Amino acid sequence: MHRSIKSIKILGILAIGSLFIACSGGSSQQSEEEGSIVDTLATTTDSLIYPQEKHFKNMRQLTFAADNAEAYWSFDNSKVVFQSNNHAWGVQCDQIFYFDVATADMKNHAPKMLSTGKGRTTCSYFLPGDTTIVYASTHLSGDACPPEPEHTPGGKYLWPIYPTYDIFVADLNGNILKQLTNEPGYDAEATVSPKGDKIVFTSDRSGDLELYTMNLDGSDVKQITHELGYDGGAFFSPDGTQLIFRSSRPKTDEEKKEYKDLLAKGLVAPTAMELYICNADGSDLRQLTNLGKANWAPFFAPSGKKVIFSSNHAGTHGFEFNLYMINTDGTGLEQISHDKVFDAFPMFSPDGKKIIFSSNRNNGGTHDTNLFIADWVE
Repeated sequence: MHRSIKSIKILGILAIGSLFIACSGGSSQQSEEEGSIVDTLATTTDSLIYPQEKHFKNMRQLTFAADNAEAYWSFDNSKVVFQSNNHAWGVQCDQIFYFDVATADMKNHAPKMLSTGKGRTTCSYFLPGDTTIVYASTHLSGDACPPEPEHTPGGKYLWPIYPTYDIFVADLNGNILKQLTNEPGYDAEATVSPKGDKIVFTSDRSGDLELYTMNLDGSDVKQITHELGYDGGAFFSPDGTQLIFRSSRPKTDEEKKEYKDLLAKGLVAPTAMELYICNADGSDLRQLTNLGKANWAPFFAPSGKKVIFSSNHAGTHGFEFNLYMINTDGTGLEQISHDKVFDAFPMFSPDGKKIIFSSNRNNGGTHDTNLFIADWVE
């Protein structure tokens, strides 16, 4: 999955054996006194932007509690679909919601839930026409949220690869219209080409976690990647001709054995990930980043010539994720956000005018990760 926000933001902390509370005192978190004015910052303002963040303007906070992530635009730039585990909205683990960008007031009103409310969901995305979405869900295997792996103090952080995930199409009233995958094992992480003709997703149907494409109706499934390692979180370029994705490619015999042993248990260790780029049919595959640590959540800039992504490679602690941009030839790395804790899941609106992302900023000293939207300044 692109990943629940709760899991990825503690990735580095668990890797160094410390507690998540260690990040609540960073400068991106508000002090107790500042926390009292969180509400006054809710609707506007460039006080939500750090001085170095020259590409952001007119930033607005959209959510105000819990973990909110993977916010993705509709084709017409007017709506956003996302996942949240906000208990106040009647859910116990990640479920899918959507809102209209111009009118949303999620501080005072819960958005509309599009998933069933059963099981766990991830990776929602609008289909052409903006009246239906795709998302992955475990609800066919039971109503309860599937258990998360136990965290071993000082041990590697692990992501669960739930074999009960399948990909579904739903309308904006939450009615499931179709099940797109029905293979044994993990099928999730679906996103849609801007051309409106293909879906890319991750599956372990081959025995490894690889990328696949299919038509919007689930037909013509084709395997895109073939090398050992976790290939996931893929997005199409604006013209639909390329894919950008993250991968944890084991190199040594020891790394390969560890990867295979964990995968046999339905787990992956995402502490070392780099970005890869290829044509939409899998050809011309090449590694885009070589930064070390965890580089993930990539998305093409509107020009198709750059990629924005989240990385902790420059942080002194594993939990310091910021947004970066890089040319598709691997040159011109630029830091975009300057949070002291966590920024991730960036996505440009299709018209290129706005960006939406998840951040720990302005959370009043809590662990909450919220959605923020801003005008994009080149």
